[in-house]
Amino acid sequence: MATLDTAVSANGIEISERAAQEIISLLEQQGKQNSALRVFVQGGGCSGLNYGMAIDDEVEEDDFTFESHGVKVVVDPVSLEYVKGSSVDYVEDVMGGGFKIDNPNAVRSCGCGSSFSTEDSPEASSGGCGSGCGCH
Repeated sequence: MATLDTAVSANGIEISERAAQEIISLLEQQGKQNSALRVFVQGGGCSGLNYGMAIDDEVEEDDFTFESHGVKVVVDPVSLEYVKGSSVDYVEDVMGGGFKIDNPNAVRSCGCGSSFSTEDSPEASSGGCGSGCGCH
């Protein structure tokens, strides 16, 4: 397991204070205060790749792990290549609240923010996620 210092945010993922508060609250509600937030990327969505986040009790040997505002964050090495330098925030609007990832590596993203592509990622073939969010 590799550890990234939060001061080296260009190589890791920064968690905002607001997002950290929400994550810590979720961990407490589920009785998993010692668990980590796993951030990952998987194929799919209208732009080719989807963001994912989950509460995880296990850290794999090749995972990168770091701490931001009291939250332990875990990222596998393949996902880290796509999301390094990103920030996670918690935002609220008229539709409710949710986590938002700002990814400096994304060259194309879905209007709803859950799908993206980078210069090095395969292009999406579906032409739309069907949610009416619009890709740009």
